[in-house]
Amino acid sequence: MNQNYTLHTHTIGFDGKNSVGNMAATAKELGFHTLGISNHFIVHPNIKQSPMYPYSVRGGYSNIYASDFDEALSRFIPHYNELNKVHSPDIKILKGMEVDFFPDWKWQQEFEKVIAMLRPDYIIGSCHFVKYNDMLLNSHDWARADAGTQDQLLQSYWNNIETAAHSGLFTWMAHLDLPKKVNLGREPKWQTFEERAVSAIADANIAMEINTGFYQPNCYEPYPSPRILQMAKNKNIPVLISDDAHAASQIGRHFDDAKMLIDKFNLNQFSKIK
Repeated sequence: MNQNYTLHTHTIGFDGKNSVGNMAATAKELGFHTLGISNHFIVHPNIKQSPMYPYSVRGGYSNIYASDFDEALSRFIPHYNELNKVHSPDIKILKGMEVDFFPDWKWQQEFEKVIAMLRPDYIIGSCHFVKYNDMLLNSHDWARADAGTQDQLLQSYWNNIETAAHSGLFTWMAHLDLPKKVNLGREPKWQTFEERAVSAIADANIAMEINTGFYQPNCYEPYPSPRILQMAKNKNIPVLISDDAHAASQIGRHFDDAKMLIDKFNLNQFSKIK
């Protein structure tokens, strides 16, 4: 498998560091034929009351959060218009989005209207937040909770992933075992929840990414874990490599490592991008 495209990337104006042009130039230098821009689309009425929100304001990336769909559209419409203006004979630019899924029928109805309006080329499903006592808690908040609450939060997380896959809204699901980012959810007891989520992905006939953003010196491994990759193989789920690049310098990072995993597990390649 030689993947010469990248689709999970973020740009300036959201929580990325570089412009679309910078990202495209780097992708072209690496020999990629396609670059997908997939900035965060996180909409919930309580999102700005979450403990994470003040950090996003201080960090300069509060634009990834919106209290309602109109607010999110006010950012994505000009963003997609910008993407439409980027033309290059050497690299194709696709319009994507990384969407935080919330298990609420009204949220889903409103999001379906957004899809019809924006017409993205693909939609990445993710879950960075879960609801707990009317509060939206980010994965970093999970790490500060007591053990009993952590178990409740992780159960909600996996249930959300399963429901998101069944929704039919997404092209593929991102970094499934996100809780391990804060050293949670590694125990064997979570395998049953992982299996249910992976089965939902298989039933929905969508893909799963190998996200190389967690290839860090302190934890040199991808999202998802080899345990989940084996489940993907057993369920015949196609995979693609995602660098989750928030800067041009991160495009294509650790793709070779991910390719070795694909070969090791004899995984099927995602075939949307030719």
